[in-house]
Amino acid sequence: MVNWRCFVASGFFITTLLSGCENWAKSSGQNSNQVIQEINVAQLITEANDAQKAEGLFNQGNHLFNLRRYNEAIAAYDKAISIKSNRAEAWINKGNVLTALQQYQDALKSYDESISVQPNRHEAWFNKGNVLTKLQRYQEALASYDKAIAIKPDKHEAWINRGIALTKLQRYQEALASYDRAIALQPNKHEAYYNKACTYALQNNTEFAVENLQKAIKLFPGKYDKLAKTDLDFEKIRTQKKFQELIR
Repeated sequence: MVNWRCFVASGFFITTLLSGCENWAKSSGQNSNQVIQEINVAQLITEANDAQKAEGLFNQGNHLFNLRRYNEAIAAYDKAISIKSNRAEAWINKGNVLTALQQYQDALKSYDESISVQPNRHEAWFNKGNVLTKLQRYQEALASYDKAIAIKPDKHEAWINRGIALTKLQRYQEALASYDRAIALQPNKHEAYYNKACTYALQNNTEFAVENLQKAIKLFPGKYDKLAKTDLDFEKIRTQKKFQELIR
């Protein structure tokens, strides 16, 4: 079976924070108001500078992540987080780096930090589900995918990976329905057809397994015919003539 991960690109940028400051109303306490106003302006400037530093470090982390310089990427994300601990994107991408390093427990902690800051980030729930799947904690993974889908119903990747979790739980009909939902959203998703083929093969349904595998191969020639040769999900139908003809 094949699944997905999700990376968060550069987030928001600070624009104008100080507009309107010249229009403060005057009063009998103008001097004291001016002191307060100057403090407020200084605070806004400091916050803007901090936000820009955090943004720069976040983008640096993304660049290092893309270069697979994972430890350096984590250091950059940690610096960004030390400036702005409520930066959900930095927690998510730190989790992605930790996942790439197979440090799954730490990755889960990072995704949970993101969720505590911003509960409605579908990327955090989705990636948390992926790590839980790797840890074979399929019931928890399913709950995470359901959260991601509740936030973003058209997230076809979550529907596919939800199907994988359901297949691992041997809830085959629900898994097929999840793959079909992904296909309804993205008709050319070869991953969905391949995973459907796996699910049918596990049920010893050669006809539908071959039908869906054929669709996956057509959408991505040269990949799935090779993958199916060694994928244990096809063990029950491996000797069937239709299957053998397809993967030759």
